[in-house]
Amino acid sequence: MIDLYTWPTPNGHKVHIALEELGLDYRVQPINIGQGDQFGEAFLRISPNNKIPAIIDHDGPGGEPVSLFESGAILLYLAEKTGELMPADPRARLETLEWLMFQMGGLGPMLGQAHHFRQYAPESIDYAIDRYTNEASRLYGVLDGRLADREWLAGEMYTIADIACFPWIRPYENQGQSLGDYPHLKRWFDAIAERPAVERGVAVLADARPTQLDDKAKEQLFGASQYQKR
Repeated sequence: MIDLYTWPTPNGHKVHIALEELGLDYRVQPINIGQGDQFGEAFLRISPNNKIPAIIDHDGPGGEPVSLFESGAILLYLAEKTGELMPADPRARLETLEWLMFQMGGLGPMLGQAHHFRQYAPESIDYAIDRYTNEASRLYGVLDGRLADREWLAGEMYTIADIACFPWIRPYENQGQSLGDYPHLKRWFDAIAERPAVERGVAVLADARPTQLDDKAKEQLFGASQYQKR
């Protein structure tokens, strides 16, 4: 059994989807990041960077419990644990790792900034909006080009790289993008969105997330609470 500490964000959805795709048993432990649950002492013992998601696998290596934070590390762990969602071929495995790291180091952080400055910043800053919207456009173009001659990011196999990138494309309108401008990316996106395990994964805690952030949630997510010593 895996305890999943999470909230319905793109990073949370990555692990929800992987667990559903793999058919692993898990229990959802909600961490309401708008209410400050991520700063609780118990959660910080699992995720010292106070970010979701995190897991405790009670049947970890050697049959002993193991805890993990960082969504990319969790995806790699789950793929290695099950032998699925990761190609056995060494070259295809390297391609999967390349595109997983592309999401972790570029796609997620940059799209997150585009989303933030377009949706949540307390004041409109044209420079920031333009910079991150343009970078989002560039990254969408990178994905579109990659998918022009292959079904999935790593080639013929659906992998954790696809799972990692997909949730970050879901709020494309909030990032100032239109999937109609990226036909290959749109084909890929639609194919993933239709997978039953993906539908189940993005439904996890969907009803718990408010449609609008109130002032308390904004402070917990973007304010001084982030920088208090723990």
